Amino acid sequence: MIVDNTKCECGHQNPVGTLLCEACGKPLEDDRREGPLEMRYDGAARRSQKANPGPVDYVWRFFSSVKVAVVLILVTACLIAVGTIFEQESFIGSDPKTFYAEKYGTFGKWYYALGFSDMYDAWWFKLLALMIAASLIICSLDRVVPLYKALNKQQVRKHKEFLRRQKVACEGEIPALQGGRDGEPGEPAPFLAAFAEALKAKRYRVRTEGDALLAEKNRFSRWGPYVNHVGLIILLAGLLMRGIPGWHMDQMVGFLEGVPTPIPDTPYYLLNEQFTVELYPDEEVPDRMREQGRVVPKRFETRVVLYRCLQDCDVPGKVPVLEEVLRHPIEVNKPLKHEGLLAYQVDFRETPQIRALTVWLTEKPTGAKHGPIKLDTLNPRDGYEAGPYRLEVRAYYPDFDLNENGLPYNKSRVPQAPAFVFLITGPGLPEDGEVFMYFARDVDKERFNQDALNGRAAELLDIGAESMDDVELSRFTSYLNIRVDKALPVILSGALLFIVGVVMGIYWQHRRIWMQIEGTKWLVAAHTNKNWHGLRNELADTLTQSGIAVDPKQLDNRGSQ
Repeated sequence: MIVDNTKCECGHQNPVGTLLCEACGKPLEDDRREGPLEMRYDGAARRSQKANPGPVDYVWRFFSSVKVAVVLILVTACLIAVGTIFEQESFIGSDPKTFYAEKYGTFGKWYYALGFSDMYDAWWFKLLALMIAASLIICSLDRVVPLYKALNKQQVRKHKEFLRRQKVACEGEIPALQGGRDGEPGEPAPFLAAFAEALKAKRYRVRTEGDALLAEKNRFSRWGPYVNHVGLIILLAGLLMRGIPGWHMDQMVGFLEGVPTPIPDTPYYLLNEQFTVELYPDEEVPDRMREQGRVVPKRFETRVVLYRCLQDCDVPGKVPVLEEVLRHPIEVNKPLKHEGLLAYQVDFRETPQIRALTVWLTEKPTGAKHGPIKLDTLNPRDGYEAGPYRLEVRAYYPDFDLNENGLPYNKSRVPQAPAFVFLITGPGLPEDGEVFMYFARDVDKERFNQDALNGRAAELLDIGAESMDDVELSRFTSYLNIRVDKALPVILSGALLFIVGVVMGIYWQHRRIWMQIEGTKWLVAAHTNKNWHGLRNELADTLTQSGIAVDPKQLDNRGSQ
């Protein structure tokens, strides 16, 4: 029971909440119970055990609880496990709302609705991380400060009750061989000196004060758990730093062959210059997969060019000014690396898409052809000349379709169904020109009835390619995992510090041995934070070297010599 302490009988004033006197170690409990002492934090007072807590103290007490920290960590670990098993939005490459519903049904709808699909950017996940960080900081301060004070001002001479109530303790007569006559007790000074030398040989730091001794080693191991905490705090800080714009990106991006594509949230563009794939021959493909018509890639590579955008980046209708940075072939496990930017080869799809096409303007009444006109489906020009005709681009749809209201819109930026709206001026046409809508694909011309849309203009003019040789296709889309992680050095340093703390706590133990002599009687006690068996053996061996044969089991439960 914690009581309001005033002064110990040794005269030392202890803070309220102290269990053992900071000077002599005398227990301060009223019940004076028997059995080993509670030596955690050496009985020092902790703020979380304050007798009359205020509002701030209640918050401190909540976050200083190890149980609260464990629950927070377990909840976060379970959430991370769920977010690892099921795909995050950055990896699916399609509309998340429909993707999760189609793949996982009702569960997928709730998974998306609750924000699990973008977990690591969710406000509640960041709040959990902050709560864990607060728990680690407060939990550490609540314990490490009083522990440091207690260990830093240890007294050599301790109260006898402190020594006798240690888990390892023993007492007896000084042996005659230490300076005494036959059959008589020996002298204290030679015995204490021999005991001290034996401890020094075991790498203990020994302090003496008259006929009292304190030996200690590996105190640094007591700070192992707190080094762990510091490492975890740094690691959490690194994870939260990923939320800073431009500090972290981990998403799948498709790069169509021959098309410089912007890398999101960076000043870079990446060109899929050429994609090559090597497939396993049919005889090496398992029968089941061959029957399903599946192809199995043996090796695939994307030869890329990385550009830095200098001007007109992401400006609609303008061609960006790009500066080449480097060229690099990307294969699986052989990413492109540049100033913290990583591009990993992940997947590919055969997606034949119109890259450019060469067309001719034909006068239907006379059959005269004018051109050629080269239409770039990614960066079309504002206007084109075809003989005496001028074609001004009034609208362009890379992926044309009609919405539920029958109005034209773009399904995507990828040129899967290009459509141009021209204003054509020239001979035989009205002074203000004629509007002509041109669909690059024959299937779209029929689907949207191009001639009916163009009306009178369709009776006078036609636009089209002469053969498939006039159509440039991009055959493959290479899917790359783009990663940027500026917080990674912080995360790695936190993880390294955590491992250092684990090693400190596992491979070393803080051991202390006290000995006091009164007349011809000696009293020895010892304490460690772990590995009591090793401590008993070490103390028994030290006593044996000092002339006292002791079985390690005698040192348990205050056995006496």
